[in-house]
Amino acid sequence: MGPKVKGNLAMSFSKVCSGLNQNALRYLQPAWMDAVSGVFLRLVFAGASFWLIGLFTNKRGGPSRPGIRRPGISWKDRLCLLCMGMFLVYGYMLGLLLALTYSTPVSSSLIICTEPVWVLLMATWFFHQPVTRGKVLGIGLGMAGCLVCILTQKSDDIATNPLLGNLCGLGGAIFYSVYLVASRGLLRKMDNITFNKWLFTGGAIAATAGIAIHGLHAPVLQQGLFSAPMLALLFVLVFPSTVSYLLVAVGIRDLPSTVVAIYGYVILIVSMAASYALGQDRFSWEQGLAVALIVLSVYLVEIADSGPARKDPAKAAAAVRPEGRKP
Repeated sequence: MGPKVKGNLAMSFSKVCSGLNQNALRYLQPAWMDAVSGVFLRLVFAGASFWLIGLFTNKRGGPSRPGIRRPGISWKDRLCLLCMGMFLVYGYMLGLLLALTYSTPVSSSLIICTEPVWVLLMATWFFHQPVTRGKVLGIGLGMAGCLVCILTQKSDDIATNPLLGNLCGLGGAIFYSVYLVASRGLLRKMDNITFNKWLFTGGAIAATAGIAIHGLHAPVLQQGLFSAPMLALLFVLVFPSTVSYLLVAVGIRDLPSTVVAIYGYVILIVSMAASYALGQDRFSWEQGLAVALIVLSVYLVEIADSGPARKDPAKAAAAVRPEGRKP
């Protein structure tokens, strides 16, 4: 099996898991677990999983390559990853689960799809990347799509408080976008397992503090192993929270960054299909307009952001795409 085929298969499975993750979490909330408890279970399980995998891989630095020796991870890097996990990853996951509690998987997936837009906006602001008409148009359309999604959705039996839920989802997307920008340098220093085990350890610390304050509300843990709620929880813990991150690393290694970014649309497609089939959402023309605006905005952003990289291969090799490492 060639590297391109392996990379495409890895990305396809990873993003299908991420799409179904939206529907599984929506099924579990709020009856079987609340948002704070769900974040706690995800981060603690994923953190423990990456530490266990790290015991077998036993890598101190980045992946070994002929003629290249990477230094071991420093305590400064560890502390930075712990802080990123405590604030950025925990904030992202809490925003996501709150969004799914009050809104719908399709709305949540729509807002997640705008992450490349926010990353580009931050890179333009903080790193003074050149501003082009394509970037401005893409950012404008992305913001318009978010506003349509946030302001037009009405409360009903499916979405109890869509305005609050969509605002929480937007906050989570911005937290994750900051994480993506902040993690770019660290991702060049170490392998994927080392990065994730320290990152998720920080997230688990914050999640444990949240449980100490809020309390654990997870009736799903009292269900039988083969009950529907427990199977949904196991899927969330094993696949979107752990396996997906390992597969994304394969995609980043074997595929161009633009191809990896395009796979972000799979989350929206899978989540929409499952939501309509399971009755977790109802289609509306406002939602269709938001989908069109956001898909077009991300396309314009990807085209605008990939132009300089095509001219400079060194920048292309160093670039970290927004959809590459999704918690």
